Amino acid sequence: MAQVIIGVDPHKRSATIEVIDQRERVVRRGRFGTDRDGYEAMLAAGRKHTDRIWAVEGCNGIGRHVAQRLVADGENVLDVPAKLSARARVFSTGQGRKTDPVDAHSVAVVALRTPGLRKVVIDDTTVALRLLVDRRDQLGRSRTDIVSRLHHLLLELVPGGAKKFLSAQQARALLNTVRPRDVVGKTRRWLASELIHELVTIDKKIKIANQELTELVASTGSQLQQLHGIGPSGAARLLGDIGDISRFASRAHFASWNGTAPLDASSGDQNRHRLSRAGNRRINRVLHIMAVVQLRNDTEGRRYYRRRLAEGKTTMEAMRALKRRLSDVVYRQMTADAERLGTGPGGHVGATLQSSAVDPNPMIDTSEKSLPGPVEPQPRTLLSTTP
Repeated sequence: MAQVIIGVDPHKRSATIEVIDQRERVVRRGRFGTDRDGYEAMLAAGRKHTDRIWAVEGCNGIGRHVAQRLVADGENVLDVPAKLSARARVFSTGQGRKTDPVDAHSVAVVALRTPGLRKVVIDDTTVALRLLVDRRDQLGRSRTDIVSRLHHLLLELVPGGAKKFLSAQQARALLNTVRPRDVVGKTRRWLASELIHELVTIDKKIKIANQELTELVASTGSQLQQLHGIGPSGAARLLGDIGDISRFASRAHFASWNGTAPLDASSGDQNRHRLSRAGNRRINRVLHIMAVVQLRNDTEGRRYYRRRLAEGKTTMEAMRALKRRLSDVVYRQMTADAERLGTGPGGHVGATLQSSAVDPNPMIDTSEKSLPGPVEPQPRTLLSTTP
């Protein structure tokens, strides 16, 4: 560990720092702007200490812009999760009140006392994947909103409305069959025509986004799309949000992180488990879509689902068990890809054990690990990893 730790509490237009030594004694404090002059002043203040490490809170969120600038200038930067700094703040102050100097102190203390914090590296392909898949998801939500509004108008113009899954061409053909004469009907028809035009535009954007995702995922060498139910968006979400699969010690840790591992809800002699609503919900959604696609086709996933139903599980319980099993499938595939491509622990060649493309190393305690029940591995044939 360096002789001093520089804790940084970042904001959009300012950053508060506190420099502490190995005994947690405060050496320096300061508040700087995040514009060019303010950043240069903060960097100069930090470089007065030869043996230093910067600790920035939330390097995947509000702290990204400061952390990436520091790394680009050759500084060593650790990512301090906001949850850990919040705990340190409560232990230090005895209450939840917070100020920027207190936050900066908490960040520095966490960096000093917590081993295994992620070392921030320059943004790589995983960040580009995450940006593109976020854009693709936003386009999908916009399309759903447009189609919903179009359905509402068509229901007023056409008896019975339109079918549920509606393309722009089908909507235009249906709209051409009506010629309202009153002003309200003409207004509805005009608005519907405008929505169809918007639908055509957004469909073109979605097509381009899918092509970009496919090409970028292919450039990583990942074989996730060979799994039944994983498309370009799903593969990009997995690669972008997970980054380095080796940061998970086991498939149980991975299942706990993505929320497919059930939580223990036992009491007395009653032994049961309940649905976990924790974890990364975006990855959980990818696994849910994967499960739905497998249930619609003749796959090992559907056969596993039916076996669970035959054992007396409800449909919801069987679906949760299937998602837990599919989490293991994804974990094995990503692990195999990492070994085949020879990537380092940080998700790319040459990374160190302290580096990772996204998120800190998961701290899983005994209450968060996979629990007995539907998550126990069974001596059955593994799920098929081919379409």
